[in-house]
Amino acid sequence: MQKDDPVNVLGGPLAPCSQTDPVTGFFRDGHCNTCAEDRGSHTVCAQMTAEFLAFSKYVGNDLSTPRPEFGFAGLAPGDHWCLCAARFAQAHDEGCAPRVRLDATHLRALDIVPLEVLRANAAAE
Repeated sequence: MQKDDPVNVLGGPLAPCSQTDPVTGFFRDGHCNTCAEDRGSHTVCAQMTAEFLAFSKYVGNDLSTPRPEFGFAGLAPGDHWCLCAARFAQAHDEGCAPRVRLDATHLRALDIVPLEVLRANAAAE
C-alpha cells in the first residue's frame, strides 16, 4: 500500500483530522489519506454530531457503539473522523451532513463530493 500525495481540497498540505483519541483514517494515522486499496475513499474529515451518528447507524454503519475487539471505542458528538466520501454525500442529500474540516479533507474526496457541497458544510475555522 502506498499513500497518495497528501493534498487537501484547498490545494494545500493535508492537515491531521484527529491525532489521538480516536485515531482515524484508512491508515489509522490521524489523516484522511487514501490509496488504491481504500475502496471506501475515507477522505472527508468530519466532526461527528448526534444526528449524523444516528443516521449512520440507521443506514448500517454504527460508528457510536464500542467494538473493543477491533480497538474501536465508538464515536461521540464532537469527535473528528475520516468518513467515506459517498456516506458524506448521502448524509448531505438527507440533510444531516456533519461539519467538514476542509484543510484535513483529502483532494480525492472531490471525485465523489463537489467542492461546493464541502464548502457549504465547512466547519468554522
